[in-house]
Amino acid sequence: MDYEIFNLGDVTLQSEVTLPNAFLAYKTYGKLNKQKDNVIVYPTAFGDQHVQNEWLIGKGMALDPEKYFIIIPNLLGNGLSSSPTNTPPPFDRAHFPQVTIYDNVRLQHRLLTEKFGIQKIALVVGWSMGGIQAFQWGASYPDMVERIAPFAGIAKTWPHTSVVMDGVKAPLLSVVGFDTSKLDQLTSEDMRAVGRVYAGWGLSHAFYREELYREMGFESLSDFVAGVWESSFMNMDPHNVLAMLWTGQHADISANPSYNGDFDQALKSIKALACIMPGSTDLFCTADDNEYEAKLIPNAIFKPIQSIWGHFAGRGINRADNQCIDDNLKHLLGLHTNG
Repeated sequence: MDYEIFNLGDVTLQSEVTLPNAFLAYKTYGKLNKQKDNVIVYPTAFGDQHVQNEWLIGKGMALDPEKYFIIIPNLLGNGLSSSPTNTPPPFDRAHFPQVTIYDNVRLQHRLLTEKFGIQKIALVVGWSMGGIQAFQWGASYPDMVERIAPFAGIAKTWPHTSVVMDGVKAPLLSVVGFDTSKLDQLTSEDMRAVGRVYAGWGLSHAFYREELYREMGFESLSDFVAGVWESSFMNMDPHNVLAMLWTGQHADISANPSYNGDFDQALKSIKALACIMPGSTDLFCTADDNEYEAKLIPNAIFKPIQSIWGHFAGRGINRADNQCIDDNLKHLLGLHTNG
C-alpha cells in the first residue's frame, strides 16, 4: 500500500446522513518545514487515484518535493477513500450516501489541521474535479489558501456539464431499466458503454480529425476507443463511478451555509492568487465558463492551455500541455500574496 489512511470517525455529510467510520486515503511527497507553510494540496479528479497525479510532481518542477510538502487526498468514492466498494452495509455499493465537493474539502481540512497542524496552504492545484476542489478550498478557507490553480476544472457544474454527466451515467441506468432499486446488479463489464460515451467528450474534434491517437500507438479509431476508453472505464467499479458522478453533477462552490447558493459572491470571496487554466478546446469544462469565473475572483489570471487535447490537456499525457501547466505553476508560486 503506497498511501496512508486518516480515520475521520463518524462524519455527518451535507446530506445530513452520517457515514460511520469514514476515512481519507492520502499520499504525501516531500517534508513539512518547521513553519508548516510549504504545503501544496493536490486533490484527485473523477475516476483518478493519487498515482494519476504524480506526473506533475518532480525535482525541478513547480511541485518539487525537495521544496514543498505535497499532499494528495483521494476523492471520496474513488475506491481508496471511503467509497461504495469499501464501506460495509448499510452504506455499501448503491447505498453509499451522497457526498459533495464541500464535504470532501471539509474533510481534507481536517486531515491538514488535525494530522499535520497546518494553518497555511501555499497552493491548491487540481485537474477536472480536482480543480473544482481547488476552487472550493479558496472559497471555504479564504484566509488559509494563498494560491489556487484549477486546470480544466470549473467552480460549479454548469448546465451543459451536467447534461454531459447525465449522458455518461445513462448507459449504467439503462442496464437496469432505469430502476434504481436494481443498481446492485451492475458489474464492471457494464462500464464498457460508459467509456464509449465519454470518448466523445474527453478529447476535441481536432484531436480526432488529426488522428493523434496514432501517436499513442493505435492504428485505428476503433482500436483507440476500445484500448483507452473501454478498458480504462471497465477497470472502475460502477458504484464508485455513480457516487463520483453524483458528486460532480452537484458541484457548486456556493452550495453550502457560507454562501447559500450565491455563486458570484463565493467567487468574489476567494482571496487567493488564482491561475485559471482551461483547455482551449475542452468540450464540457469550457474556457468560457472559466473566463466568467476568473473575472469575479479578485486576484485571478486567466491562462488557457492552447491545445487540441480537449479536457485531457490537463491529464499529463501531452508534453506541450504539461510544460504549459508547469510553467504557469512556477510563475504562480513565485508571486507573493499580500499579508
